[in-house]
Formats: sequence, structure tokens, C-alpha cells
Amino acid sequence: MSDRETTDRNALPGTDAGREHARLCEKIRGHDRAYYQEDAPLVSDAEYDALMQRLLDLEKKHPELATPDSPSQTVGAVPAGGFAKVRHRVAMLSLANAFDEADVAEFVARIRRFLNLGDGETVELVAEPKIDGLSVSLRYENGRFVQGATRGDGSEGEDITANLRTIADIPATLPASLPASLPGGVPDIVEIRGEAYMARSDFLALNERQEAAGGKPFANPRNAAAGSLRQLDPAITAARPLRFFAYSWGELSANVAGTHWEFLERLREWGFQVNPLAELCRDLAGIMALYEKVGARRAALDYDIDGVVYKVNRLDWQARLGFVSRAPRWAIAHKFPAEQAQTVLNAIDIQVGRTGALTPVARLQPVTVGGVVVSNATLHNADEIERKDVRIGDTVIVQRAGDVIPQIVAVVQDGDHAARPKYTFPTHCPVCGSEAVRSDDEVVTRCTGGLICPAQAVERLKHFVSRNAFDIEGLGAQHIVAFWQDGLVRSPGDIFRLRHREAEIAGREGWGEQSATNLIAAIAVRRTVPLERLIYALGIRQVGQATARLLARTYGTFDAWRNAMEAAQDRDGDAWAELIGIDGIGPAGA
Repeated sequence: MSDRETTDRNALPGTDAGREHARLCEKIRGHDRAYYQEDAPLVSDAEYDALMQRLLDLEKKHPELATPDSPSQTVGAVPAGGFAKVRHRVAMLSLANAFDEADVAEFVARIRRFLNLGDGETVELVAEPKIDGLSVSLRYENGRFVQGATRGDGSEGEDITANLRTIADIPATLPASLPASLPGGVPDIVEIRGEAYMARSDFLALNERQEAAGGKPFANPRNAAAGSLRQLDPAITAARPLRFFAYSWGELSANVAGTHWEFLERLREWGFQVNPLAELCRDLAGIMALYEKVGARRAALDYDIDGVVYKVNRLDWQARLGFVSRAPRWAIAHKFPAEQAQTVLNAIDIQVGRTGALTPVARLQPVTVGGVVVSNATLHNADEIERKDVRIGDTVIVQRAGDVIPQIVAVVQDGDHAARPKYTFPTHCPVCGSEAVRSDDEVVTRCTGGLICPAQAVERLKHFVSRNAFDIEGLGAQHIVAFWQDGLVRSPGDIFRLRHREAEIAGREGWGEQSATNLIAAIAVRRTVPLERLIYALGIRQVGQATARLLARTYGTFDAWRNAMEAAQDRDGDAWAELIGIDGIGPAGA
């Protein structure tokens, strides 16, 4: 039984609250998989936080819905395949969120109530920028770095030791061991936690190299960092400019500080990078002043942050406060609001994806949002355009939260808005002319042309050669488009027949003998790939990387998987029962 089904059964599905809870759980788990396993977030932090807050509010009204497998009680997502698993000796938990000063004030008040502190007693808090990277844990034994792991689901992560060794900010050894009672002493066991990230300047340079080599650019620095650390070949990670900020600990064989601020000092002494904007604050006014100061500097920083974390300074108070479900009582993340700006909507274009989905894209008068020039924004679907009443020529409010695709959040109601014609969503594919339809259970309108639609065919080919699929070096999106237009590649099989056309490729504009030879060699290397990559590369709807891994693990070989999928067409047979019985798939994923 999948974790989604477990929650559904416990969520009183016959009630409105139960159905809403099950829907939210499924949605949040999907976003967790996209963010933690696939390094490809589908929504902004603000949208994710809103979903989680709705779940928490629902469980507060209906406590029976807060089952152990609810996303409110868990952290992250299960570790991805391809790496050995590491069991965290001390759980790597998430943080509760605050969204305004009132939330922060209540956080401080809760600490006072829990510790039974008088009004005159100071509650010191350490405030640190919240880095938007990949949380990792570093284990040192007798002063030597021996193991590194991702957060995973908080209890178990992925062993990425070899990749972490390539980061210059992570010391291979700590200073010569001294008795832990002495200043600067290093205990026999030290577990350091922090955030691996990629600087914005390094990210831009990396993408320039990717595009020059014909590769697919990374979406944002967080994805680039996470994807780099999940490479099975450490040499690839070593070629990526990764960095590390340390901010906490896991297992320690001996105490090294009495306060969190002292621990940060110890980290610096041991050779770790600690964020220079961190400050020790003595009251609510102090932490709010730091929040405003860091927020004002956010766009100018060379790394991405999405808020400020506040932690109780005294470690004995942290121990007394303890934890609740998935988060400590002694810390909270004060998130930044999404960054917004106003501009003019010049046009709405329809993009056709590999599954036929028609996605409206707003073409905007370029505007700077949070230090980034934005000229395009997603409009999601026809319902979203109608709900917001977006019309070409409108002045709109554009929001950029983190590095997710910018979106239009509202229309500025000027005197001319009503006079502009309403946007009519197309009833036919703008590329192939096939009818575009929307099923009753979807918000997406899809082209019915299938592979006769050039847009779908090209997008499927792009997906087939993408980084997490066949990952063919030198065959980027631009090359796929050019090869398609000139008839060299029309199906995945044609890619592997390009070896017969090496001379023709070498004579194309922008190519030469060496680059053509390199491409043919790269294709040859990928004639055999793991089954999970092949399943993912086929671009089947609702089959992402995580599901592809589950299917590959369950069926073992391509023939066994294909035969099982053909047999599962009969939804009453044993093959169908086996498919929906796979933990993590269930009827919805099938």
C-alpha cells in the first residue's frame, strides 16, 4: 500500500474534510518529490507554504487527520535511488515558518511560556540568512571527514561523500584533536550540518558553458547545486563550482559550546564558512531589524536566500524546548515575501509540451524583479486566465518567488481594462491545427495530434536526451530542433542512426569533424542505459524520475516491464493489481 493510500484511508474519505486532506496530502507529496528527489520544483516556496498551511489548519480543526504519514509529520522525501543510504543518528528536521512580524512575536512568546520566563529575562536569538541550497550532513571521526549525506526524509539520506569531498569549503580534516573541554577542542565524533549551494555568478558562468557545449542550461542555482551533488561520477561534481555554509550540528561525542553563537565561532575555528550576515539579537526589535537589513541586501548577494532563520541561543534552553512533529520548538524560518513588480502584458503565446499540454505564456515588457530581468511569465492554464481576467495590453503585477518561473498574480484595474477584448483560449493546436480538448478531470487543455504534432514530437525528443534521461552530451535542445527541421531526427531511434550521417553533420553550420565525431561517440556511450532512465526518457504522463525508479526496481528488465504494462491494460487483471500495489504509485499514479 502506498503512503498516499494509507493517508486516504485514515482521512475519513466520506467527509469533505477527509477528501480535502487527501487531496492536499497527494499534492504536497508530489511537490516534495519534485523538490527533494528530482531537483525540479513545480511551484514557488510561497505556493508550497500556502498548501502546507492549509493542511495544518485542517488538521488543527480535525486532529484525527494528522496521521503519522501526513506531510505535516514528515520531512522531505524518501532518498532517491543510485546512492547508498545513510541512517541519520540524529534526525535532520525541517523548520516551522513565520510569514510576518506577528508570527515571529508569537514564536518568541511561545518560548517564554514554555520555559516559564519572566518579562525581564532576555531571550537571545541567533539570526542567520536561510540559504536556498541542498541541506547536507558531514560526519567527522577523529578529525577526519568520513561520510556526507543528504537530508532525504529526515531519517535516512543519500551517501554523497565522494561528491562532497570535491567542495573546497568542506575541510578534509579538522584541527588536531584536543580534549573537548579545551577551547577549540575537536570531539572524536563531530557531525556538521549546513547548506551546499552555488553562487549566482558561478551559476551564470556554468550555464554559459552548458549552452556553448550544446547542453541544457540549469533552471536556477539551487537545482544546479542539488543536481551536481547527485552525480554518480564525482568528476562531474568536481567540475561544478559548489560552496558550503555550516550552521548546525547532529551527533557530537562531547559538548563544544554553551550557546549557538559560540558553536558558530567554533565552526569558524575549525575551518568552515559561516554566513557573515549572522547576528546575535537580544529582542524582537533586533531580529526584525536584521530581517529588514538582510531583505534589503537580498538582490545584491551572490547567493540565493529565501528568509532568515531564528534560533534560541542558549543550548540548554534548546534541549528543554525540544521538538514537535517535524520541527524544533527553538527555531523558526521567517520567509521573505515573493518579490513583485508592475509591467505591461504585450502578448499571450501558447506553448505545446511533449504531452500535448497547451500552456499560455505571458510576453511582458521587460521589468526587473528582485534583481532579475523578467520578460516572460507563466499563466498556467485557461482557468487561470479567466479567473484573473488577464487581457493583452493590461498592466499586471508580476511575482518572482525564489527561482521558480515568474507568474502574473493580478491585473492592475485601470480605466482601459474593461474596453480590452477578453482572451479566448484556442480550441485547436497552434502548431499542427489538431483539436485541443480538456478532459473532465483536468485543468489542462491538450492537443490531440500526438506524434503528428511537430511540437510534441520535438519536445519528446528534447526530453529523451535530457540530463535525467539518456543525457547525451553535446545534443542539446537547439540541436534537436535543428536536426528535426532538416529531417535528420524524427524519432528516438533516429538518434542512434546518426552514426551513418557523421560526415553530413560535420558539414553543417557550427559543426566540424571533431564536434561531429564527439557527438557520435557520446551517442554510442548511451546505447545502453539503466532501465529507470529509459522509462523516464519515454516521457509517459505522470511518470517522473521517482516513479521510473519504482517501476525499474519492481520489474527488473525492459521486457518484463513492457509485458506487465501491456497486461495492465486490462484493469481487472493481476498485472493491474500488481502495478497499483507498488508502494508509492497507487491507482492515481497508474
